[in-house]
Amino acid sequence: MPAPSAPSAPAQNQLRLPLERHVLGEAVVVSDSNVEAVQVLARWPDGAGAVLALHGPAGSGKSRLAADWAERIGAVPLDGAEAALIDPLELEGRPVLLDRAADADDETLFHLINLANGGGGALLLVSRSAPRQWAVSLPDLRSRLDAVRAVAIAAPDDAVLSAILRARFAERSIAPADDLIEYLVRRLDRSAEAAALAVERLDALHRPVTRVLARQVLDAMDAARD
Repeated sequence: MPAPSAPSAPAQNQLRLPLERHVLGEAVVVSDSNVEAVQVLARWPDGAGAVLALHGPAGSGKSRLAADWAERIGAVPLDGAEAALIDPLELEGRPVLLDRAADADDETLFHLINLANGGGGALLLVSRSAPRQWAVSLPDLRSRLDAVRAVAIAAPDDAVLSAILRARFAERSIAPADDLIEYLVRRLDRSAEAAALAVERLDALHRPVTRVLARQVLDAMDAARD
């Protein structure tokens, strides 16, 4: 990948964010759609409270960003409703990542938030919607969720989707032309999953990857979805 252009905002200059890097086997691309989340996670839990929420649409890359954070600081990864199987007291004083956080039950969320606020721990909640929008029954949990700082990540923009496509092609030793990438960006759904699927299906045909072939693959994907 060519070196990214110098960012203009002071905060971006301080962090010196790369355009693309590989995390846990997945490409993480920094652009306007996710730069705030990347910057916050690079510093957090310093200066942002013990509980933080990261939310955005499916395929936006929020789970990959969260997994990167969890590996970097040694957080305990939990997933949705399965978090109820863990004794919260075993997590006391430890950073925790809760993916699909909106699927966890009220009691589990309540205990995890209290543990994080008790000192020494941190809790990263990952979901499609912000905690303020979650349907909960416990009044005390409602007030705690409403107080959580929430950082949004948007669906991949052109820069993110282009870089994801190039990374996926590179994994398969395919060097696509620029106009093919531009064509795919215009046609694909805004998600990392859609990009990966398109590249997988193009590669499976074992033919030169051209716009004509890409059109056939995308038309087939659209027909299957309809």
